[in-house]
Amino acid sequence: MPDDVWDLPPEQQRALRRAEDVRYRAPMLATLSKEHPPGAGWVFERKLDGVRVIATRERGEAPRLWSRNEKPMDASYPEIVEALDAHGPSRFVLDGEITAADGTFSSLQARMHLQDPNRARRTGVVVEAHLFDLLVLDDVDVTRLPQSTRHRILDAVVGIEAPLFRSPALEGDPSDLLAEACADGWEGLIAKRSDAPYVVGGRSRDWLKLKCVRDQEFVIGGWTDPSGSRRGLGALLVGYYADGQLRYAGKVGTGYDAATLVMLRDRLDPLTVAESPFVDAVRERGQHWVRPELVCAVGFGEWTTDGRLRHPRYQGLREDKDPADVVREQ
Repeated sequence: MPDDVWDLPPEQQRALRRAEDVRYRAPMLATLSKEHPPGAGWVFERKLDGVRVIATRERGEAPRLWSRNEKPMDASYPEIVEALDAHGPSRFVLDGEITAADGTFSSLQARMHLQDPNRARRTGVVVEAHLFDLLVLDDVDVTRLPQSTRHRILDAVVGIEAPLFRSPALEGDPSDLLAEACADGWEGLIAKRSDAPYVVGGRSRDWLKLKCVRDQEFVIGGWTDPSGSRRGLGALLVGYYADGQLRYAGKVGTGYDAATLVMLRDRLDPLTVAESPFVDAVRERGQHWVRPELVCAVGFGEWTTDGRLRHPRYQGLREDKDPADVVREQ
């Protein structure tokens, strides 16, 4: 480890705390915003289309990978575990995102649900881990340090070699950066305040999501019968939580291939219930209800005035999201 890692000004030295253990910590979450923050004091990173990962390692042990809702992911991405073992410190907690090398969430779906490392490798889907924050290093909790300092330490102590990458910080006028991101087909940007601490398990306005496209997660509450030659299901019936109740957002009938339709039906059949989980009345032909335990990502054009999705398109299941955390993004 470089000698100057802990060469910090006195006020930052006082912010350090002892890390008694190395365990899963709920990640800091960004707030969706239409307001561009001022450029001064903010850095911008690409909004990635993958799954959030918290990586941990205790001394003498192999690294562990955890999803946002604390599910183990080691078996799904064994090459990420191996890379962190070879290029990471002896004790750490890291925050990042795992993506498919081609940048599409649909490719990542082939590996997300696998619990056999050999099967995961045989999918042929190449994955990458983009690291963007450091919570614990050795015996020290660094979450109270400014983000700029955490990033400097992260760069110094983690060897960046494929499949490990660092999310590069982009500086400049926010409007220009977002326009370039959208023109390049990115999902958007994450804006981060340089002097902000890391808020474990909290949604903060120190991190802002600036989106190029409209998409978010929804809870699956049912499905409709397929028609014609279509197998599996016709559409998913989805919603979001508000004041503890599942509100209906509409049906999602596009974005599937034949294998996905069959896979979804296999996942939904064991969850079947007799009554609708939605607080709203839902009037769709051939409707079936399920316990609201699965979450999916949906892209859409806009919200209608009566609170329904316009032109929704299925993007994939999100095993890393707790249904109770799914709300309508504003």
